[in-house]
Amino acid sequence: MKITLTFLCLVLVLIILSVTGSCNKKDLNGGNKSHTPLTFKTPDGFPPPEDLFKNNPLTKEGFELGRKLFYDGRLSRDGNFPCASCHQQFAAFSTFDHPLSHGIDNQFTTRNAPGLFNLAWRKELHWDGGINHIEVQPLAPLTASNEMGETVNSVINKINQDSKYREMFRDAFGDEEINSQRMLKALAQFMLMMVSADSRYDRMIAGKLTVTEAEQKGYELFRMKCEGCHKEPLFTDLTYRNTGLQVNPYLNDFGRMRITNNREDSLKFIVPSLRNVFITYPYGHDGRFYSLGSVIDHYRSQVVDAPGTDPLVRNKIPISDLEKYQLQQFLRTLTDSTFIKDNRFSQPAE
Repeated sequence: MKITLTFLCLVLVLIILSVTGSCNKKDLNGGNKSHTPLTFKTPDGFPPPEDLFKNNPLTKEGFELGRKLFYDGRLSRDGNFPCASCHQQFAAFSTFDHPLSHGIDNQFTTRNAPGLFNLAWRKELHWDGGINHIEVQPLAPLTASNEMGETVNSVINKINQDSKYREMFRDAFGDEEINSQRMLKALAQFMLMMVSADSRYDRMIAGKLTVTEAEQKGYELFRMKCEGCHKEPLFTDLTYRNTGLQVNPYLNDFGRMRITNNREDSLKFIVPSLRNVFITYPYGHDGRFYSLGSVIDHYRSQVVDAPGTDPLVRNKIPISDLEKYQLQQFLRTLTDSTFIKDNRFSQPAE
């Protein structure tokens, strides 16, 4: 009898522990829903990415929350300017056909919005490297008076009124608390997954595709005359360079010098990636070049030889008309059609 009572007591304790464990799991993960890990795959031939995931583990729930936030106009003051208004998927998440992006109250920003892709390899962001971590990057456009014009507290208050958001924050982070840190981590997860590495160029390198003669000649020219700054496979060396541009008299943007206060950094801007370059026009930090031909013409004949001009372009780059054509044919192979049509990055259905 004593043995039976002891056995029954043990069973009762196990049942209680089991129920308690279930309740704890429900409280932590929300509705007994476990997080679904996402794997970040480094493309073949790419260097290791920056260590940006250590304190922000990728999950399907975090990624989907970030996607919803990216396309939500409520992150702007008037509700009309989500992140996606300046970063459009069909243009590799750049601003299509506008030198400067549009902001609230019919204002313009002061720089050309670059494409968003392969950000996991970036230590610094923006044309001048003024942002040193992707998790704080959205704060700049969100709070800029000529972009989204909002405050963090106002955004949090708005999305906190949405039961769908409370559910998504619970699924991503374990409970319904909505705060700025979680919002920024979710946006970072979405943007870090934007990897562009499936262009015709990539398939050529992998031996899966043969390019045309003009494209091959252009590739050979690129390696001789352009790769000093635009290194494969990212097609940027992520340095800041003065490429011999005249300062824009309306914007007076002196680039990296604004961040470092070092006169030697005057008119230095990040070397942009050439991936998807055919669909991210216009070009340059201020969008002054409306075609790739005009960019090539700058390096052929318009570089300003000033004390700070980069030595690689100071004496201009000799490129014939035929070579100009061939270069453009090669650069067209860098368009990643898979990336710009990837439904994972498209606006989610409501």
